[in-house]
Amino acid sequence: MSSTIRFRSLALASLCTCALASPASADLLQHKDISAAMAITIAQTTIATCKANGYAVSVTVVGRNGEIIVQVRGDNTGPHTIENSFRKAYTARTFRNPSGALVERLQKNPTLGLIHLSNVIANQGALPIKVGDETIGGAGASGAPGGEKDEACIKAGIDKIADQLK
Repeated sequence: MSSTIRFRSLALASLCTCALASPASADLLQHKDISAAMAITIAQTTIATCKANGYAVSVTVVGRNGEIIVQVRGDNTGPHTIENSFRKAYTARTFRNPSGALVERLQKNPTLGLIHLSNVIANQGALPIKVGDETIGGAGASGAPGGEKDEACIKAGIDKIADQLK
């Protein structure tokens, strides 16, 4: 094979490879995340809302990967409330539903294996944080007398930043 033919074959193969390769930007993921300022606002609003109702709570806000962005142990709360608020927030983020939804699933199927995963808890008091249908985090509270009260305070916190979740 002559060097001219070899060169043309190599050039044609290179051209085909370049034409078939997708641009690098096609492989990049683009997503929205909760900022520290947003997480702080959620936590402060949650604590203030519960305090106005006579409840002392701890709050955790987690990001899209379940990592803690903000965690505040509320004044006069029990030592367990910080861990419990995290586990609730993590559960809401992981399952993309209010943490109380896992309670319902567990009642229907008491042998549900999900309950044994690390940081997962079947306890009401947390909500996922969403932009449209995409879950970008979760927020949980612990300390009010009942998970529904924790959840109501969390809802107030998320509602405070709702205009930024677009």
